[in-house]
Amino acid sequence: MMIPDGAGHNSMLQEATRELEAAIHDARVAFDCIALGEIDRAHTSAVTARIAIDAAVIAMQAALAQAPSQSAANAASDIEAES
Repeated sequence: MMIPDGAGHNSMLQEATRELEAAIHDARVAFDCIALGEIDRAHTSAVTARIAIDAAVIAMQAALAQAPSQSAANAASDIEAES
């Protein structure tokens, strides 16, 4: 499954998207390893999935922190364009 690229040009949201895709993959590997009885490998994949999710959360928090300053910059450029 591919997550649509709705991140636009925001590099932080693109990074969050990549990390979430990695987490999905790692979670599926963990699931399959459990079914195969490979508990150690399942544990490793589950841990890497969790790390990828944590990285995605950090990237999204950074994107949210950037959003107000970008909105202000866009508003300023809109005002300049009108004058």
